[in-house]
Amino acid sequence: MSETPPLPAGSKLEGMDLRQAQHRFCDDIARTRGLSENSVQAYSSDISQFVDFAKTNHVEQVRELDTELLRSWVWAGAESGLAPASLRRKVSSIKRFTQWLSRHHHTDSDVGLRLRAPGPQKTLPRVVGKSQMEEILGALTANAASGDPLALRDSAIMELLYAAALRVSELVSLTVDRLDLDAHSVRVIGKGDKERVVPFGAPARRALERYLREGRPALTPKAGTTQVFLSSTGAPVGVRSVYQVVARRLSELPGSGPMGPHTLRHSAATHLLDGGADLRSVQEMLGHASLGTTQIYTHVSTERLTNAYQQAHPRA
Repeated sequence: MSETPPLPAGSKLEGMDLRQAQHRFCDDIARTRGLSENSVQAYSSDISQFVDFAKTNHVEQVRELDTELLRSWVWAGAESGLAPASLRRKVSSIKRFTQWLSRHHHTDSDVGLRLRAPGPQKTLPRVVGKSQMEEILGALTANAASGDPLALRDSAIMELLYAAALRVSELVSLTVDRLDLDAHSVRVIGKGDKERVVPFGAPARRALERYLREGRPALTPKAGTTQVFLSSTGAPVGVRSVYQVVARRLSELPGSGPMGPHTLRHSAATHLLDGGADLRSVQEMLGHASLGTTQIYTHVSTERLTNAYQQAHPRA
């Protein structure tokens, strides 16, 4: 543990970067909370991982923290396969960190106050209906007709996430050379650095073609940037931004549940099975190492069928 002098009373960290804040927090709890060395190291490890995540999303200062960034970090952990118990521990760590920042007036408010840990029980994923997806994607296509670069980008992002059932990490790291528009396919690097080729349909191709032709050049890619999707500054778009793009659209739908990019992946997988795709093909498309992971979508389809039966069959 680094030796960092305590902060003077009333001082603020608005001008301090997150890494410095992390070290000060860990030094403080080690001195004043009577925690074991292992506990302090666990806090330090969790918060260090969060700081790394924040920096990949272009957030390096304490003043730039917000609740959506915290939620994106928790969601990314769930996406990476962390067990609910591990996620709950990490949420506890980051909430303690944001409470410390707020209590010592280093932030105007506790940005982690509304952050919630995942429950102990595994629930079925949220699925957006086919007609709802059509409405969302149709509205995005209409917005893109204006030629606005970000509207073109957002349409292409949503189309590709849903068409190819990609993980958000796969989307943000996607490079131009891995797109094959003629073959309607994309090569992605998934978990364990495993490469797979995933197909997509004509609507996604049209959205990607126009974005690459008109939208991406207008966003002025920074020198050496090969990622497909860019921010307004020309840098590669981050997980947090993609989350916001998707959440903005899903928040307009009735019902509750997750609103991040993974909901589109869940929806695509379920719609494939509903349409008659076999489980092994869906497993390959999603890049699941185990067929058991893919089987959750059969449960989703069964639940949807059961609900439809109970609502429609006269002898239900």
